[in-house]
Amino acid sequence: TNLNIPWSLDFLPDGRGIVTQRAGSIKMLNKDGKLSNFIFSISEVKHIGEGGLLGIAVHPRFDENNFIFVYYTYSSSGENTLNRVVRYKFSNETFSDKKIIVDEIPGGTNHNGGRLKFGPDGYLYVTTGDAGEPSLAQNKNSLAGKILRVDQDGKAAPENPFNNLIYSYGHRNPQGLAWNSQGMLYATEHG
Repeated sequence: TNLNIPWSLDFLPDGRGIVTQRAGSIKMLNKDGKLSNFIFSISEVKHIGEGGLLGIAVHPRFDENNFIFVYYTYSSSGENTLNRVVRYKFSNETFSDKKIIVDEIPGGTNHNGGRLKFGPDGYLYVTTGDAGEPSLAQNKNSLAGKILRVDQDGKAAPENPFNNLIYSYGHRNPQGLAWNSQGMLYATEHG
């Protein structure tokens, strides 16, 4: 109860859950599953249709670097709709040191993707939707309709197949990522 369109969940090493709410805020779940009083809001989030504050991922080495990554929809000017991945430091119950690591991902009312997950290889995987323009998913010069694979600073993983951020292309609206015991990636998407 008392969540407003919860979208993504990850866990801190101490067992607490950290939840995004699509309208633009993050809440904390105590180990017993009850909401704590903690809340963090990101004012530039554009909550429109399927867009807003979407994915969240706690870095696998959080105890060393305190990094938490979020994916959200925003407008850079006027009525445009874009998505970005931002890295924060989270310590002493405070988000700080905001760093944009992937920016200007095409967005729209629908098909924003938005899942963030660290793979067994230690890279951050980012799903992006086609922003309602299916041809963008096939364009390897666009970040729309893709699964991106980046390091903690937003640089392309060296093994990416197209020498850029793109790991996989041709997606409509991928929103789920999981790996099997052999390290094979599975993605689910709407549609």
